[in-house]
Amino acid sequence: MFDYVKRMVASLIGQSHQEVNRTPRIITPEEHGIDPKLVSWAAVRTCEVLQKRGFKAYVVGGAVRDLLLGVKPKDFDVATDATPEQVKRAHRRAFIIGRRFRLVHVVFGTEIIECSTFRALDAQGVRKDSQGRVISDNIFGEMWEDAARRDFTINALYYDPATGNVYDYHGGYEDIKRKTLRMIGVPQARYREDPVRMMRAVRISAKLGFQIERRTDKAIAEMAHLLSNVPAARLFDEMIKLFTCGKAEACLVKLRQEGLHRSLLPMLDVILDEPDGEKFLMLALKRTDDRIRVGKKISPAFLFATLLWPQVIKRWNAYQAGEQKMLRSKALYTAADDVIATQTAKLAIQHRFVADMKLIWMLQLRFERRTGKNPYTLVEHPKYRAGYDFMLLRSELGHVPASLVHWWEDFVDADEQKRAEMVNAAQLEARQTAAKARAGSGKSRSERQEERFTDEVTKVESPKKEGSRRRRRPRSQSRGKAAQDAAAGAAQSEQS
Repeated sequence: MFDYVKRMVASLIGQSHQEVNRTPRIITPEEHGIDPKLVSWAAVRTCEVLQKRGFKAYVVGGAVRDLLLGVKPKDFDVATDATPEQVKRAHRRAFIIGRRFRLVHVVFGTEIIECSTFRALDAQGVRKDSQGRVISDNIFGEMWEDAARRDFTINALYYDPATGNVYDYHGGYEDIKRKTLRMIGVPQARYREDPVRMMRAVRISAKLGFQIERRTDKAIAEMAHLLSNVPAARLFDEMIKLFTCGKAEACLVKLRQEGLHRSLLPMLDVILDEPDGEKFLMLALKRTDDRIRVGKKISPAFLFATLLWPQVIKRWNAYQAGEQKMLRSKALYTAADDVIATQTAKLAIQHRFVADMKLIWMLQLRFERRTGKNPYTLVEHPKYRAGYDFMLLRSELGHVPASLVHWWEDFVDADEQKRAEMVNAAQLEARQTAAKARAGSGKSRSERQEERFTDEVTKVESPKKEGSRRRRRPRSQSRGKAAQDAAAGAAQSEQS
């Protein structure tokens, strides 16, 4: 308690606490009140196996933090003094991963326990780039060193399933009670080691409703530019965590306050300045938070589709009004390509998400068409629900008539006879418009081109079964091919 008071006084007068505490405070089960039923059996078993072999092993990090808050953690991490090779040998299904930080994934059915070895403090083997970011660190150390290497005090807690004790080196237990997020060590130096910690601070504080400690918060604005030195793939992973933490709306507001969005989403300021851009995005984030709150699934592709839509609209309108006078469908497709290319230059959005984003956008044109076979094929489309939810958001801002949304709601729930009546009524309505009256009952050439192009780019081919594509070889040929593959594999193993 005396050490905690010293840290608080140092924080209040603006001094940084640089002492490394080698002796933890031991918090007993009677004091912390963690419910053992909330602890994953797989995490308990991982620790148990290592402890029986004479190693130290503890549940660590965010899982312990959530347990102390009475929340069942989504993931469990284990820290140990066993090396990755020793952890792998101790468990039947374990795989060493990573190069920057070597970890072990211990597999129990569908659950994976991430197991790390205690990291050393200020080791000579730690490699950093010119800006101070750690790019390689596989030097192992003691438990107190590992605690000092962690980011926030509330993430530097170790739980022993065997005894039920919690080990606290940096006052994280008190910080959880005070709902305070505080960096271990000098914030500027810790952000320089790993700039992603700034995003993590925003996400954790918003998710838990914690206040970021003054020095920890102040350093974010100073070091925000360092995010430009982080690999795009890591930024994308953190963005997904941020937008799917259940507090995406609060996270985005905090990102803008700290200036972090300029490295993550350079277009964000422009997007939010567009007409209804901020309303559309905040509405989408609120809807996402609501779905997470009730346990429904969410799609990262849908989130990024809403995020970039205002810019897509701007370019879509420009291509239609420009010298080329593009068809609406081709103008939308071109605008989508341009916006995604601009954004992915910084943020490595995965290809599968990019494809889904384009589908969601292009399906908006098909929702406008309620005639012919389109309604029947559209409701069977794999991305129908995502496209419909997107149209629903647009309608809440007045971009799409509410009557169109209600029509598709009724069509999905209707039987075959009712569907046929609805399509016939829609076709009759289309013929009675002024444009149709002038052109007769037929469709113009440009309309047919629009429909063909939209149908083509939104077509999703059903995957063929592997067996139907593969010709069956005679058994003798199969055996010969298997033998050749085995020999090639053995030769490659010897070379490596």
